[in-house]
Amino acid sequence: MTKADFTGILSAITTKLTSDQEVDLDAVKADVRFQIEGGVDKIIVCGSLGEASTLIADEKIAILEAALEAAGDEASVLLTIAEDSTRAGCAVAKRAEQAGAYGLMVLPAMRYISDPRETMTHFRAVAAASELPIIVYNNPVAYSVDVTPQMLVELADEPKFVGIKESSADLRRVTDIINLTGDRYQIATGVDDLAFESLMLGCQGWIAGLVVAFPRETVAIYRLLKAGQLEAARDIYRWFFPLLHLDVSVKFVQNIKLVENIVRGTSISVRAPRLPLVGLEEAHVRAVVSKALATRPNLAAYGF
Repeated sequence: MTKADFTGILSAITTKLTSDQEVDLDAVKADVRFQIEGGVDKIIVCGSLGEASTLIADEKIAILEAALEAAGDEASVLLTIAEDSTRAGCAVAKRAEQAGAYGLMVLPAMRYISDPRETMTHFRAVAAASELPIIVYNNPVAYSVDVTPQMLVELADEPKFVGIKESSADLRRVTDIINLTGDRYQIATGVDDLAFESLMLGCQGWIAGLVVAFPRETVAIYRLLKAGQLEAARDIYRWFFPLLHLDVSVKFVQNIKLVENIVRGTSISVRAPRLPLVGLEEAHVRAVVSKALATRPNLAAYGF
């Protein structure tokens, strides 16, 4: 198996819904085109931001197929595996391979809080279900299951585990993983408001959320930083920072869909039990976006 490339900006897009909470595949395609035109490297569908927990398997495959159609040969598309059981995860992984996904981003099984042995068995079973390369998604803050650096050492004998989405919010993890595993894994940061710091510590990718509304700024930060233009990257990052905080919230889906709506005019519909923001929560997001748009950096001054 040729080693997959999970470096760069990987855009974890929202799942666009109609007013009656049905998946809007045309809007999914438009999202993919917007991201590609903004310069992102890859698209990830049906992740946490993509409301995976409220989507059934058929919807996920339909979203994947729509994203693949829109991306064509211009960007690779990954599907997130976030199912309630290992068996269900394996089934979706097989279907993703048949549909033509570039790879998978895999979470521990949902709801049940597995111990390390169970967690690693789950990941290995999903890996065995297809030939697709995998990003292991670690987000103990949201899902209460921690894929520790030592567990990554144990999983390193499976070549399909190519990347790590590190979302523990503990910057020390990046160095711990590198010290224990060297360059075995491509590590991506998954916490928007720790992205600059994580990339400085050695992450090779940024699986981003606010990129869905601001792809050019996200790409600029990444490329400037990787080119060693740290002050320029930091300038844009500091402007972006209040927006990036919106990704670190129980209501990050509603936050980011509202940001998209303000910036791009897209739907704010979410699938229940989520509801669109109201009151002070909505006002806060609108204020953050209003200030950001009023002070938006001129990317041409940075060569973009």
